[in-house]
Amino acid sequence: MMEALSPGSIGLLLFGVFFLLLLIGSPIMVALGVATMACFFMLGIDLSLMIERAFASLTAFPLMALPAFVLAGALMEAAGISRRLVHIAENIVGPTPGGLAISTTLSCVFFGAISGSGPATTAAVGMLMIPAMAKRGYNVGYAAAATATAGGIGIVIPPSIPMVIYGVSGQQSISKMFMAGVLPGILIATGLSLMHFFLCRKRQLDGLSWSMKAFLHSLRDGFWSALAPIIILGGIYAGIFTPTEAAIVAIIYTIIVGLFIHQELTLTSFMSSLRGTSWLTGRVLVLVFTATAFGYLLTSYRIPVEIANWILSFTDNVNLVWFFVVILLLFLGMFMETLAIIMLVTPVLLPIMTAYGVDPIHFGIILICCCGIGFSTPPLGENMFIASGIAKISLEEISFRALPLVAMNIAVIAILVIFPDIALFLPNLMGTGLE
Repeated sequence: MMEALSPGSIGLLLFGVFFLLLLIGSPIMVALGVATMACFFMLGIDLSLMIERAFASLTAFPLMALPAFVLAGALMEAAGISRRLVHIAENIVGPTPGGLAISTTLSCVFFGAISGSGPATTAAVGMLMIPAMAKRGYNVGYAAAATATAGGIGIVIPPSIPMVIYGVSGQQSISKMFMAGVLPGILIATGLSLMHFFLCRKRQLDGLSWSMKAFLHSLRDGFWSALAPIIILGGIYAGIFTPTEAAIVAIIYTIIVGLFIHQELTLTSFMSSLRGTSWLTGRVLVLVFTATAFGYLLTSYRIPVEIANWILSFTDNVNLVWFFVVILLLFLGMFMETLAIIMLVTPVLLPIMTAYGVDPIHFGIILICCCGIGFSTPPLGENMFIASGIAKISLEEISFRALPLVAMNIAVIAILVIFPDIALFLPNLMGTGLE
């Protein structure tokens, strides 16, 4: 009788237990695990199968890139690489209206190209740029909002930790995801820069007094820092090494630069980077463990297919479906962590979107971009909390100042939905060799 449960009944039980536990305040990994155990019990399946399936997911080779990229980002901050990248960004923008805010955006692009984490990007850039903007007369709330919203670019510009998780959970090429994130990341950065220029157009020129001498000096000082993303991404795109191998290369490169060139990496900062990496990686892997078992039930009983068929019976308009998917993802981003969203929605939404003819890489980029906005939308908004702590200002003040910047981010996502070739151009250009 237990085994006669329909996919609909299993889905209701699975999601019902999951959301009930979330409502009473359970951590998301507990809610995922208990919901899965409840279904296994009702179906009469041995719980050891749940452990076996979940544990197998942690041995995936691409997942090794996760702790390696986290460690590389932490070491690059300790080695002085992030500070030099920020200095280069300041000298690129010069005295443009809103120059320091635009510099903050560019700095997040540079640091995102070596860290792969939104909160890490916000913390590294915010520690340098928020005080600098405040000294130049910017509203402190605006400075914090500029940093928090730009920090979301850290997961769109490759390498990206959420892209690794999406590639593993959705069985997609991580190299193609990395390549697909380049143009959308640049587009988001351009949109935010234009919004800063518009909002600050009536201010006096507040950036650095631009000079070729200062620009060349910043390039010379930051040469080895700027070379880091070129080596990492160039090696991946040229097929020299995989994303996982690139993460190891990034660690080795950072240690060499920090010890022998910049001479700023100390034993204390190295151990601090290891502690931070261990904490974050352990937290993520527990989530991956339970979410994989959750996803196993979804796919085994074809629950996403049932949902897709139900939606297809209402409409065949892919643009209408995209509208509701983006709204759902933005809503989830307000309340759930990025990696939890990816692990939860990928098994459900990916089959639905592919049924409508959407490319899985295109869907993945939209998913990542929506999660990037979630970093700067309360009540969760991890980037907001980080920026709030650095600026010592209330979350409400930052949230109000971030509204036009979040609106610009949403506008860019709409463009990416309407014109999928923006995301797919580079992966298609590289051909099938990007696996």
